[in-house]
Amino acid sequence: MVTKNKTIHTAPSPTSMEEVLLIYQEDILSVENQIKEALSSQIGLINDVFYYILKSGGKRLRPLLLIMTSRLFNYRGTEHIILGSVMEFIHTATLLHDDVVDEASLRRGKKAARMVWGNQASILVGDYLFSRAFIEAVRLKRNEVNLLLSKTCQILSEGEILQLIYTRNFSMTEKDYLNIIEFKTASLISLACQLGGVIGGAAEGELESLSRFGLNLGVAYQMADDTLDYTAEKDLLGKTLGQDFREGKITLPILHLMLKCTPKEKSKIEEMFNQSHLPEKDLELIQDLLGDYGSIQYALDQAEVFSQKAKQELSSLPSSPHKDGLLIMADYVIARNF
Repeated sequence: MVTKNKTIHTAPSPTSMEEVLLIYQEDILSVENQIKEALSSQIGLINDVFYYILKSGGKRLRPLLLIMTSRLFNYRGTEHIILGSVMEFIHTATLLHDDVVDEASLRRGKKAARMVWGNQASILVGDYLFSRAFIEAVRLKRNEVNLLLSKTCQILSEGEILQLIYTRNFSMTEKDYLNIIEFKTASLISLACQLGGVIGGAAEGELESLSRFGLNLGVAYQMADDTLDYTAEKDLLGKTLGQDFREGKITLPILHLMLKCTPKEKSKIEEMFNQSHLPEKDLELIQDLLGDYGSIQYALDQAEVFSQKAKQELSSLPSSPHKDGLLIMADYVIARNF
């Protein structure tokens, strides 16, 4: 039974991301169990590939956001567990496909699945996971949920194609970059927040606020993540330092640098972008230039702007420990170092 918009809360508010994770750990564990129950294919390769990625880490950000936003409205049902598993199926499918498209060798510090089982297996298992996500979702018999899922998967595909168009393409603008990360990353985070509101019984205006909260949060998350490609400690990054640059991904730090550097430096960067192998000394040069021109700080400042926009979207919602947790999440996505 859904209890709508009551604001009686007895639990203390979290004060850190660690406390947020602790508060919702039981629900996250239930999501993990639901995943195991839902994904039990007779084809062992499917299970092997999926669990290889699932066990490689991650904070289950998307299921967590879905759970937290449903709790804003004192939701006490079980649909959030099924939908949490749906979010992980979709997210894992996108990771499998991304690594094939990007020809990535690492994912979260381990060999990418494509390096273990090959590109064909990664693509096909990814397709299976998308199908599995919709099978689980339609069990709930909620048309609004199905429509949101379908629309978001379309947007995710469009984002992947947009990124492909602008790979190694310096005609890309900051607006193009924003479109790509809104489609590829933020749309799925926004979906998680919307679905939490839908099952929690949120009003139309509240759903719109949750959607915008998730979208801004996702943009902030990706902008901060794009700086880590050049600044994170190698052991914490989970991929090769400078991997985005090597894959021809033009992210916000590089966009800013290309606008600020000298013509000679710009020409050198473009030349390095088209190399099949990037020597360590060239990566160090890029890192130095990013620092000299304040490009990393610019990207982090922009991430902060979107984090603040996300927080503002929650201002009309009643105070609660769950809302406080979401505010902490908005700070966490731009402060994390891995």
